Amino acid sequence: MTRGKFTTYWYRWIFISSIHQFLFASLARSEGNTVRYQTSEEEAPGTVIGNLAKDMSLSVSHSSKTSFRMMKQFNDSFIRVRESDGELAVGERIDRERICRHTPQCLITFDVVNFSKDRYKLIHVEVEVRDVNDNSPEFPNKESTAEISENAAVGSRIPLDPAVDADVGSNYIQSYQISVNSHFTIDVLLRADGVKYAELVLMRELDRETQSSYAVELVATDGGNPCRSGSTKITIKVTDFNDNSPVFDQNSFSVSLPEDAPVGTVILDLNAVDADEGLNGEVVYGFGKQVSHEIRELFQVDSKSGRLTLRSPVDFEDKRTYELDVQATDQGPNPTPSVCKIIIHVTDVNDNAPEISITPMTSITTGVAYISEAADKDSLVALISTLDRDSGVNSQVHCTLYGHDHFKLRQAYEDSYMIVTAAALDRERIREYNLTVMAEDFGSPPLRKITQYTIRLSDENDNAPHFTKAVYEVSVVENNAPGAYITTVEASDADLGNNGKITYRLGDSVIMGSPVNTFVSLNSVSGSIYALRSFNYEVMKQLDIHIQASDGGSPQLQSTAVIRLKIVDQNDNQPSIIEPVLYKGSAEVFLPKDAPAGYVVTQIKATDADEGINAQLSYKITEGENLGFSINKETGKVRVSRQLTYDLTDNVKVTVSVSDNGSPALTSTAIIHLTFIEGTLPSLPSFAQNGSEELFEWDMSIAIIIVLAGSCSLLLLAIILITTICSRRKKESYSTLPGYGKETVRPITIWKGNSFTTISARDPHISGKDSGKGDSDFNDSDSDISGDVHKKDSLTALLFSTGLWACTSECKVLGHSDRCWSPSATRPNTSLACGPHLSTFSKTASLPRDTRRENYYPAHITKTNGLQSVYEKVQHQEFDYILVGPPTPARIQETDEISIPEYTNS
Repeated sequence: MTRGKFTTYWYRWIFISSIHQFLFASLARSEGNTVRYQTSEEEAPGTVIGNLAKDMSLSVSHSSKTSFRMMKQFNDSFIRVRESDGELAVGERIDRERICRHTPQCLITFDVVNFSKDRYKLIHVEVEVRDVNDNSPEFPNKESTAEISENAAVGSRIPLDPAVDADVGSNYIQSYQISVNSHFTIDVLLRADGVKYAELVLMRELDRETQSSYAVELVATDGGNPCRSGSTKITIKVTDFNDNSPVFDQNSFSVSLPEDAPVGTVILDLNAVDADEGLNGEVVYGFGKQVSHEIRELFQVDSKSGRLTLRSPVDFEDKRTYELDVQATDQGPNPTPSVCKIIIHVTDVNDNAPEISITPMTSITTGVAYISEAADKDSLVALISTLDRDSGVNSQVHCTLYGHDHFKLRQAYEDSYMIVTAAALDRERIREYNLTVMAEDFGSPPLRKITQYTIRLSDENDNAPHFTKAVYEVSVVENNAPGAYITTVEASDADLGNNGKITYRLGDSVIMGSPVNTFVSLNSVSGSIYALRSFNYEVMKQLDIHIQASDGGSPQLQSTAVIRLKIVDQNDNQPSIIEPVLYKGSAEVFLPKDAPAGYVVTQIKATDADEGINAQLSYKITEGENLGFSINKETGKVRVSRQLTYDLTDNVKVTVSVSDNGSPALTSTAIIHLTFIEGTLPSLPSFAQNGSEELFEWDMSIAIIIVLAGSCSLLLLAIILITTICSRRKKESYSTLPGYGKETVRPITIWKGNSFTTISARDPHISGKDSGKGDSDFNDSDSDISGDVHKKDSLTALLFSTGLWACTSECKVLGHSDRCWSPSATRPNTSLACGPHLSTFSKTASLPRDTRRENYYPAHITKTNGLQSVYEKVQHQEFDYILVGPPTPARIQETDEISIPEYTNS
């Protein structure tokens, strides 16, 4: 390998880039190109050499500032590449003699990558540095001395020291000239290593007695324009006659020396013979005066034996040929030396292992290449440059990549390779690759170099935030304090940096007509959720909160999850008793005094707004259980537990409590006032004992009767409700009866629809409202179901015998028709002879009232056969109230035996 070739390798540049968006284009769409330029040495920095974009018709990317990048293997910066358009310019002064010495061709080579849209092109650039004649020939010594015997034959030669010129080619030494003289001339010769030198040639015989010395000037001239020259003065001394000179076996030798030859190796055994005797015949050996210092350092000759040996190691890659002169001189006076020319050829040996230089496309850390995980297949990662300082087959290198099949090698040029991707990459699976590059030459035996190299993947925002679940179920107990912590959501993102930085926000949604951000708040950084209001299980049992997690990458990636917030019920609602209807915590229920054991007095019904175990209700008699009544703790049915012995005048009070199963349990109570009445027991089904449920045996007629009775009851209930509301609004217009003060009257019981109904003397619950269609008929609220008007007389008699109330003026006051249930106040009635007198009162009078009874609940009494409803035409007389005695005089003791004169309008 020539010295110039080695130097060329030494000054090769390789290119590195840090622009990600261009690095990962498909290599299959790129191709290598070689472009050559020339420049002269010593050019000023900034001198333009060429333009890659123009010279190769390459497009320039406008989307990025970088279209061209140069790869550098070493720190030298003789050539610069402008990234925008690939303009090549001199970076610093180039001294060809320093970088290439005597190499005929001096090249600076490097690689440039051109990025264009989604592809790249690898360009191999060679810049030839042309020599400038900036060096003059120069002799080792300005003056020198040479000797020649007076008996030297014409044509005898004396080697002279060659001049040195660092330039090459035509700028190198082209000729030698000697000054004019009478006896000497010169002959210009070329050595094996390409050096030109001159030998002094004798043209005429010498006569020492005539002239003992000669002075000449030797001039060396190069071929530059303008040419340069150098000179030296030579003094030639003529020595006395010496009849014999030593003679070598050969005048010249050419030998080979392997570059790995050890110091002391014998190169050649020289032999010279002198025919004289004594000192004149003793021969000594040595280098001629013109042998350079470099040769004297590498080789040595034994002065007595003439053996030429290796003094220092030689290197084929440094210099391949050496030419030297060895002189043999006898010990006599005025000796005439003999010269033997020796040419030593250094042979190449595979003694240099390949060198590896890896230049990454993107690098932050020495020895580490970076590539985006989003890189396409066949994307360029790094460039490998190999160098073997041997020559021939010993310098040919083959590269191999080991470590992972995600990367492979592709040869770019003779001594360079590219590491490219062989598969899709994923940083979240493999973050770093440790590869091994092996370069091996083809010598025998082969030498190899192994280098470890690391490739790290740079992150791309290719992973959206990830929730472990699509739906998270979270519970919060109702009645929480506003601002209470609920839970924390957490999403993960496998990306790095901002690509993996997650922020949270509430999804836009409306809950019960209000934005979700009025119910909860979300910390955008930590994902913690807090309540903004107190939740009520009875109002809202569950709400879905949509959480959006976004990363900080570009473009931004998002994912969502649902927080299903379940409100946990607390036992914060006590049971509410709905049946019987309570007024100030109590209700009145009528009960036949002869009701048998097991008879259902009433059923306590309650509701609880809570749910689950908090709404499981149980019933219990807290006061009055020993009075002959029991209650089913699950159904709330109050039954007669034994045979009753109460009179109609007895007032029994039972306190019932309803409790839920919460912790702590909440309880509501009701006081049931039991009023005993006379009456025939209905056809009761057989009652189960111990509070168990009744078992009924049904037939078709009973089912029809119950359906009809239920319908009528609902209608009656609506009428009573309306009448009650209107009565309470008007009650302040009535005053108490004279003589009774504020004493209350006992309620009365009438048959209404399909059941007995208890009403107050003040509360006109029985509606006499006309249907508005003329005389009361089937459409009136209190009309006869059958419409049989022939029953009126008999029912009227029953009305007076059972003690019903009737109204006239009150009906008008309440907005009713003048057709009310009103028997004639003047009509004699023999059926009432044993009852209290029928009386009327003034408009301002009122009956006594029992304050112990505020609400009344109908008791189940058998309906009298044939009794449907009561019809009576009202006399156009204004009555406020008419009291009809009850079936038993003892029922109303307050009014018993009271006779009040009839009051009529005058």
